[in-house]
Order: sequence, then structure tokens, then C-alpha cells
Amino acid sequence: MSIIHPTSVVDKSAEIGEGVQIGPFCVVGPNVKIGDNTVLHSHVSVAGYTTIGVGNEIFPYASIGHKPQDLKFNNELSYLEIGDHNRIREAVTINPGTEGGGGLTRVGNNCLFMIGTHIAHDCLIEDNVVMANYSTLGGHVEVANNVIFGGHSAIHQFCKAGKYSFIGAGSMVTGNVIPFGTVLGDRAILSGLNLVGLKRANFKREDIHDLRNAYKLIQSSSDADFFTARVQQAEEQFGGTPLVDDLINFIKSIDKRGICLPQQN
Repeated sequence: MSIIHPTSVVDKSAEIGEGVQIGPFCVVGPNVKIGDNTVLHSHVSVAGYTTIGVGNEIFPYASIGHKPQDLKFNNELSYLEIGDHNRIREAVTINPGTEGGGGLTRVGNNCLFMIGTHIAHDCLIEDNVVMANYSTLGGHVEVANNVIFGGHSAIHQFCKAGKYSFIGAGSMVTGNVIPFGTVLGDRAILSGLNLVGLKRANFKREDIHDLRNAYKLIQSSSDADFFTARVQQAEEQFGGTPLVDDLINFIKSIDKRGICLPQQN
């Protein structure tokens, strides 16, 4: 049985699951679907063709599924999908997709979005992502599993953050972030591997060792003309290790904006 506070406005066409709690002064639109045992604490607004999974917790003044902040948006049909067991804190904004980006913004499972974070149109976010206070994703950003964002960080539109990467507080990221990498600074630079995250995730010690060697080889020179050759050499020497394969495959897949690189001396 769901509990809806009498001061909230929930459209009769909205689909509300079992055990949902909707607190005071919330607004839920007609095309919204809310899964079982999800909690909207108070003053939460959910609009558009938004689907929210089970066991989510959404805090006051979050704005979910309202029109994207894209001047090209022309009220076309677009969607927002949010998975299960996410925590969406105060004043978070998550926008649906646009026609130019496939019409879908998607959030995975078990994510934490702290106060004031923003997820723009057409972003694709996987599982176990943490975005600290006031961190921001531009449109069309892709974030893989287990990425952590420091507070007041931002990623430029059309960029990707690879799995287990770490975006330092205050970073302005204008390129793609390699899996397991750490980036820092305004026009962020690659500062090394996220070894703390790798160890906490209980990856095998020998796999981390191979990843470190592959990373050192790839970054052993600032000569961009031989970057592809160094990547190939790293694959030949250390390929077959899952972490190295993830790194190499990510680098090979990049065709826009390049990757964040270490500071050039």
C-alpha cells in the first residue's frame, strides 16, 4: 500500500508501485512510473516520460524529468529511465533525452547523487556512480560503472568517463577519462591511476600490477606521433589481463575529443 501525503499532487494516470511513499508538496506528472518502495521525501517534482525503479530515495527539491536545457529541444517525445536503489539528494536535476541524442537519459542502479548535482540530457550512467555536491554532466556524457566525482567537478558534453575512474574536486574535464584513471584540475589532466579505488574493489594484485605497467608504457613519452604505437605495444605485452584489456579497448574506441593526458613538460 502506497502512502501519499494529502498536500501532494499526483496525476491519476501516474503509475505508483507498492510501498511507495510520497511526502508533502510533491508533484508527479501523468506519464511517470514509480517502482515499489521508492520514497519521495517532500517538494520533489517528477515530470515527463520518466520511469523510476524500485527502492529509490529522492530528497527535497529534486527536479526529475523536466524539459532538458537544450535550445534545440522542440518538445519532442523523450524519456528518462532511473534504475533501482539510487539516492538522489536535495536539489538534484536530471533531464530527459533529446531527439539529437537518441531521446533517452538513463541512470543505472545503486548510485548516489549528492546535493545540487546535474545530469543533462542524453547522459548514460551505469551502476555505483557517486557524484559529490554540485558536480555536473554536460549533455551526451557517458559514465561507466563505479566512477566517483569530487564536488564542483564537471564533464564537457560528449565525453566519457571510464569505469573506476576518479574525477577530482573542482575538475573541469574536457576530454575522455580512461578507465581506472584519476584526473585533476581546471582543464583536467591525467594524474595517474585510481589505485585506491582498484584496491578497494579487490581486484587481483597481479592484474593491478599489469595495469600499472601498461599505463607506464603508454605514458612513457609525450610524443603524440607514437602514442598509437605505445598502445599497441602495451596490448602485446600485457593484453589478456582484464584491466589492461578494458584500458586498451577504451582508448581504441575514442573518436571524439581525445583522452585526458598527463601534463606535458
